Amino acid sequence: MRTLTLTIFSVLFCITSIVTAQDFQGQAIYQTKTTVDMGDWGGGQMSEQQKKMIAERMKSMLEKVYVLNFNRSESTYKEEDKLEAPGAGGSRWGGMMSSFTGGPQYKNIKENVILQEQEFFGKQFLVKDSLPKLEWKLENETKQIGQYTCFKATTTKKVDEMDFTKMRRKNKDDEKKESKETADTTKTADPFDEVEVPEFIIVTAWYTPQIPVNNGPGEYHGLPGLILEVTADKTVMLCTKIVMNPQDKQKIEKPEKGEVVSREEYNTIMKDKIEEMRQMYGGRGRGRRD
Repeated sequence: MRTLTLTIFSVLFCITSIVTAQDFQGQAIYQTKTTVDMGDWGGGQMSEQQKKMIAERMKSMLEKVYVLNFNRSESTYKEEDKLEAPGAGGSRWGGMMSSFTGGPQYKNIKENVILQEQEFFGKQFLVKDSLPKLEWKLENETKQIGQYTCFKATTTKKVDEMDFTKMRRKNKDDEKKESKETADTTKTADPFDEVEVPEFIIVTAWYTPQIPVNNGPGEYHGLPGLILEVTADKTVMLCTKIVMNPQDKQKIEKPEKGEVVSREEYNTIMKDKIEEMRQMYGGRGRGRRD
């Protein structure tokens, strides 16, 4: 660990001039991918063709490119603008699923604040919270990402209970036990009952002291160098391009659009809407009683 610390500080000493300029700014491009194992989703009621169709629709939502614009203490992180392919369809699906995924994000390391724009079923919100506290363990392992020497760090992160990308099918044994205890032939299978969100996940990050800012993609931060790669559960964020002090600098500023709510308040709003959807879904599947 002492060798690792000395190496990091040696690199920092050699390149701190990078961030001494008054107008220092950088831009990093990240490709993100979240894998979803369809497995036996649907309780055996879905055909392989249906699973494949859903997987393809989810692919465009779970494989994206993001742009991180950062300076010494602030950053914006948002999806790269792109044109939708002609005849792509799925706008209804995409519109619904986008309500469960995050919008453009702003971080201020100095003020310990994170803001995220979010449109939820037609209403605009601005979710405000403190930056998550991540207790990083610096590992004595390195690898090269592009032209940058990166160091490994790991942490255990508490998962947002409404993080759609972390949802997974419930353990089969628990599901069988639950179905025996609550067996009711008058109820229709509810897809929301098949999924759960883990309480904690292991996160592995690779950061480079060659860019001495404690920032990174998404909510990740707090390491002695820009984070170039993150593996969090089934999601991978990989930096594919970095431009230091670009000629066309993007203005980094706090978003102000939308109703300001805390993460807890926003999750409550989401839960209420999901419950409403559950009721609608169940209501359609049941027969009328006289």
